Amino acid sequence: MYKAVEVSAPGVFRVVERQISEPGAGQVRIRVEACGICHSDAATVAGTYKELTLPRVPGHEVVGRIEALGGGATRWKIGQRVGVGLIAGEDGVCEPCRRGDMVNCENPVMSGITADGGYAEVMIAEARALVSVPDELKSAEAAPLLCAGITTYNALRNAGLRGGDLVAVQGIGGLGHLGIQFARHMGLRTVAIGRGRDKEKLARDLGAHVYIDTAAEDAAAALQRMGGARAILATATSGDAMGPLVSGLSVRGIFIVVGVPQDPIHLNAFPLVFGGRSIHGSLTGTPIDAEDTLAFSVLENIRPMIETVPLEQAADAYARMMQGKARFRMVLVTNTGASNAA
Repeated sequence: MYKAVEVSAPGVFRVVERQISEPGAGQVRIRVEACGICHSDAATVAGTYKELTLPRVPGHEVVGRIEALGGGATRWKIGQRVGVGLIAGEDGVCEPCRRGDMVNCENPVMSGITADGGYAEVMIAEARALVSVPDELKSAEAAPLLCAGITTYNALRNAGLRGGDLVAVQGIGGLGHLGIQFARHMGLRTVAIGRGRDKEKLARDLGAHVYIDTAAEDAAAALQRMGGARAILATATSGDAMGPLVSGLSVRGIFIVVGVPQDPIHLNAFPLVFGGRSIHGSLTGTPIDAEDTLAFSVLENIRPMIETVPLEQAADAYARMMQGKARFRMVLVTNTGASNAA
């Protein structure tokens, strides 16, 4: 038997005991050490994903060790430390997959949505979705990099940027505090955009060259005084805050949305048409992209700022995240993860 935290009904967490099962063909069984809590988990907790059936174990920032191999999972070894992210398998036959775009598979395996995730001591995962975790990273540190990390890292490295380009990161939270670090260590002139002077020291400690306080000045105008941003990474989940920032882009600049606001993003078409500016969305990445993210984080000593809590306190930790009190990623740790960390 193993312990899991499942969503039994919309908004209801329940700690349960489940029977351990054997992995099927092409699968592995993971003894979970740590699992990050992501804002995207809200759709599972609220029961709003159309593909979702309850009860379901949430969690898609999972790190643990392989304890059983299914048939055909020959690349991996018992005891190997691995991770699993949101996109945990693809159908391989839809048009995006056939064009090599597995992240946008039309029928994906999704951790914590179409399959049970990592709010548990044990998880069954597709072998093709596994990520090798470097020894230099603790499990609790690596977990948020499998979602918040890869999301911001991929968005920046795929934006066609060059060293020295001016890049702004809107929001200094779960995504933004990693985006600032990645941008700085990619050799980009990094601007952090937040609200309030109290965030300036943190932004600069994370690597920002410049901090813009939106409570004191117009961020788009400030960016234009610096020549315009080649890219703006929008991480804060506020459509009202995102829309006006497009005017802060340079000619041919790109506005990259990675935070998903509940309210609409209102746009003025003028800066889009006159100057060839564009808006782009970016979602996570493939397992090899996740390995690149972990490797770059080790290389440049980039780490998420985390708070760890025992698995059994998942409901309280999730509530802390949703209330905006986390600084900046909540991570659930199992007894196995705590023992290994010690």
